[in-house]
Amino acid sequence: MVGRPTVLAVQHTPNGGPGRFGTWLAEGGLTVDVVRAYDGAPLPERLSHRALLVLGGDYLPDEDERAPWLAATRALVAEALERGVPVFGICLGGQLLARVAGGAVAANHGRPEIGSTRLTLRPEAEDDPLFHGLPPHPTAIGNHVDAVTELPPDARWLALSERCPYQAFAVGDRAWGTQFHPEVTAARVRTWRPERLLRHGFDPVEVVRRAEADEPAASEVWRTVALRFAELVKGR
Repeated sequence: MVGRPTVLAVQHTPNGGPGRFGTWLAEGGLTVDVVRAYDGAPLPERLSHRALLVLGGDYLPDEDERAPWLAATRALVAEALERGVPVFGICLGGQLLARVAGGAVAANHGRPEIGSTRLTLRPEAEDDPLFHGLPPHPTAIGNHVDAVTELPPDARWLALSERCPYQAFAVGDRAWGTQFHPEVTAARVRTWRPERLLRHGFDPVEVVRRAEADEPAASEVWRTVALRFAELVKGR
């Protein structure tokens, strides 16, 4: 829409779109411009959008041989950090933000998280522009085997879970990364391959049941975060 601030969303896999998070950003007054990098769509050399949304995918942040567009994505994240352009990174996107800002990411690190996951907000979240005032133990959908192992210098550590310490963090006052997936719904979880869940020790029926049970409260929490991000982008 003419006159609405635009967010560049980098999509890494066919099923890894912005989902309901994109819907909430649109509700908040933004236009989401999705670049399907996995399908060969080129990323811009310079960031002309008002914000950057980096989505999840089955890669490490620097697996350029498997995903050649990751180098360009890292460059956009670095530019956004340098210029103060708002960034929100989800799963791979959060790991990529951590790596660009000076943190560390490891493959197959710790115990996998798949399905609805109980988070614990840290005290730092109470002063955060996006996470303040949220319930102390929200749930969110997890789906990862790789993880951030070291936060960037001076990052604010916002949330953890039993299996993954770095569930959410912020770099400066314009960039956020999450290991969890605020964009994923229970309907999406129902499409996950049961054999993969079983291989990682999860009961597919229970994973779907918990996602469905937790969805109403979780949707309210992450919609709040998305709308706050939209307000920050519009006020930049």
